[in-house]
Amino acid sequence: MRLIFVNRFFHPDHSATSQMLSDLAFGLAEHGYDVNVITSRLRYDDAGAQLAATETVGGVRVERVWTSRHGRDAVILRAVDYLTFYLSAAWALLKIVRRGDVLIAMTDPPAVSVVAALVAKVRVARLINWLQDIFPEVAEALTPGRAAAKILFLPLRIFRNASLRHAERNVAIGASMAERLQNLGVDRERIAVIPNWSDVEAIRPIAPSQNALRADWNLANKFVVGYSGNLGRAHDVETLLGAIAISAKLPARTRAIHWVFIGGGAGYERLKREAEIGELKNVSFYPYQPRGALAESLSAADVHIVSLKPELEGLIVPSKFYGIAAAGRPTIFIGSSRGEVARDIVSRDCGAIVAIGDALALLETINAMAQVPARCAGMGERARAMCEEKFSRMSAIAMWSRLLLSVAEAPANNTCRTSHFVKPPIAKRQEP
Repeated sequence: MRLIFVNRFFHPDHSATSQMLSDLAFGLAEHGYDVNVITSRLRYDDAGAQLAATETVGGVRVERVWTSRHGRDAVILRAVDYLTFYLSAAWALLKIVRRGDVLIAMTDPPAVSVVAALVAKVRVARLINWLQDIFPEVAEALTPGRAAAKILFLPLRIFRNASLRHAERNVAIGASMAERLQNLGVDRERIAVIPNWSDVEAIRPIAPSQNALRADWNLANKFVVGYSGNLGRAHDVETLLGAIAISAKLPARTRAIHWVFIGGGAGYERLKREAEIGELKNVSFYPYQPRGALAESLSAADVHIVSLKPELEGLIVPSKFYGIAAAGRPTIFIGSSRGEVARDIVSRDCGAIVAIGDALALLETINAMAQVPARCAGMGERARAMCEEKFSRMSAIAMWSRLLLSVAEAPANNTCRTSHFVKPPIAKRQEP
């Protein structure tokens, strides 16, 4: 069985989809699979980077196709980058995909599953969609004029839905996302739930007294609230701003709370500007840390913040939660109490949940953890145990291996080769 992944970013890029894909591709190659990756020559945070066009790394054959490189500054220019990747990736896939291959499409750029489905149909290959988010619903939820956005994205949604319905499997990264797929008309038999993961071998808890970054960043004798990763439009910033502003006004003797933001994104830049304008001394900002330093950077905080706007539940699952858990730290989730991350926090007692907009509750929750260090440490230990049990890289690779074998052993999905590619099925179909 030959596997061909397609995604815009891959190793050595450190973006979220790249790290997930790299972990899985290398892990499957170690288990004897023939693994190939079609990706771009870009890096997520460096539009000027130029990676090798072809190479074999970790047993994975990588072909990096040409794309424009306008970066992430303008929406129209970003769309041009997407379009050139679609065209280049389609051409590369048409050249290498053979009958019976398993083509696995991720979701960067959005709707790349449409391109993959067309190639799978032409080359009589098997298609698996690996959804890290559901687009264009994410864009619609974040657009002020949602009705206009839905009309604008209607053609894309029709083709996207067809690619989901005709795939052998659609891998959702959470139960809420699986429910969203069913609501889009995808048969339950064609949906698999495999959550994202963390490398529990590489990311391990480091005690504050032994953490070099904590010493370098002058965090000794402080209760550190961390945020690590992208802080963008899908995440809540207002609650953080409110809590930081309140904590900055506390008397000096009680202001032991220090906020550390590591990463980037529109929300990150806004927080940084606000901190500079307000001359806030209890907030620090650092760039993305190398993957090899994640154990130290994630362990530098006593507790971490994860947030997701409630309207995006089921469309996105914040994967940063798994790295935090691997580092043995509790999570305060700002969002819906019925969300994917919130359910894990409640079931394992490994953090707390705060509603969007309730800055005072966020600060009270942080103060409660700071005042009872043993309670906070216990939450971190339970988070680590949960990660080892449910969200380790090895368990995810095992789940993927079982899925791939089941796809290979089943008769090919005839709907992939029907002439009515964009026509939704009239009645629910069972897996052949």
